[in-house]
Amino acid sequence: MKPITDRSLVTGPFMAAMAVLLLLAGCGNGNDSTASSSTGQAQSPAADSSSITPAEARAIATEAYLYANPVVDSYRGLHSYFLDPEHPEFKGPFNRIINIPRVYTDEDRAVQTPNSDTPYSFLAMDLRAEPIVLTVPEIEEDRYFSIQLIDLYTHNFAYIGSRTTGNDGGRFLIAGPGWEGEIPDGISKVIESESELVLAIYRTQLFNPDDLENVKAIQEDYEAQPLSAYLGRSAPEAPETDFIEPLTREEIKKSPKVFEQLNFVLQFAPTDPSEEELMERFARLGIGAGETFDWEAFSPEIQEAIKQGIADAWADFEELKKQADAGEFGSAEAFGTREHLDNNYLYRMAAAVLGIWGNSEAEAIYPIYSVDESGEPLDGAHNYTLRFAPGELPPVHSFWSLTMYELPESLLVTNPLDRFLLNSSMLPDFVKDEDGGIT
Repeated sequence: MKPITDRSLVTGPFMAAMAVLLLLAGCGNGNDSTASSSTGQAQSPAADSSSITPAEARAIATEAYLYANPVVDSYRGLHSYFLDPEHPEFKGPFNRIINIPRVYTDEDRAVQTPNSDTPYSFLAMDLRAEPIVLTVPEIEEDRYFSIQLIDLYTHNFAYIGSRTTGNDGGRFLIAGPGWEGEIPDGISKVIESESELVLAIYRTQLFNPDDLENVKAIQEDYEAQPLSAYLGRSAPEAPETDFIEPLTREEIKKSPKVFEQLNFVLQFAPTDPSEEELMERFARLGIGAGETFDWEAFSPEIQEAIKQGIADAWADFEELKKQADAGEFGSAEAFGTREHLDNNYLYRMAAAVLGIWGNSEAEAIYPIYSVDESGEPLDGAHNYTLRFAPGELPPVHSFWSLTMYELPESLLVTNPLDRFLLNSSMLPDFVKDEDGGIT
């Protein structure tokens, strides 16, 4: 595969862009003041800023920001889709499957880097009261599907689908941390989450535009029900929570309020044993579940150190992005389980910034082109070529696609053709080079 090459200067509206090649493995491979606390949880006293030096505060803030960014940005997405009926992209309430009977376009702007290949279905689960049972229909063998299960940390902790459980259908019980109930009859598998709130992203393969009605029929057969409903019993009382307003993406990028939001979200995610010492360090700044991050209580020197710490985290991200641009770091490293990431919070943040809720390596690979062969950033003022030599199309079991995103938003690009990608289903329409390759 030949690198993206800058060929000619043209006029264009986009200052920057990136192209993402999706290789679907399938069956093979602001205002800085703060003033809020989490609901229904006892709060610890605010951190004593007199006991910490600016250097210590800066280092802790860097580490805590790397940790917080994906968690808080994921909450922003969950709130937009499932908790705010006034949001233009609200999908529906928790514990109900919401089918999107179309592919995503430039009008879908709540979550960065969506695909435009597979119609999505979404399910946000609140597992505090009881587990949720997912029923999956039998799906023809040649159609790829997946249900990606994502916890509040943004770990892809499990998959249901063609690669992992097959296309024969089944019932899957999704439980919150520490669930110890009886496994009822008819359950194919029990899957436990680290967090009490979980996002399930369904992707159902669309072979071509004429195939959409078939995909809709499959989506209608996806089911989700609380365990009590599955058993025909009365439902336990569900806890009530006043979910706070999320920060905007711009606020997440620079405001210390990100630590407030982290504290709120972590009430739904019991501390993993591997992070106990980490949380002890964070607590020195009032960061963590049950903690109070009191910005006004910090001295000006500590406030400045915290801001510098956030800037340091972004500097670390930019260095990692250079590695990504050079092909030395990619989605295979960035997305996965806690075990796969091994608590590498810089990787987890990079995954969220560049493509939150992306798939793990075994499910899909996302080579990202954000620079040309000379290392210059892709720019909408230029034309570029990407060539696949004969016999060198991406080696996949399901499909591949090449999608363009505008930066810095990482959203699908508005264009006169209303075409957001090129993919393997379009191969019959591609014009081949003289040697049989494709440019």
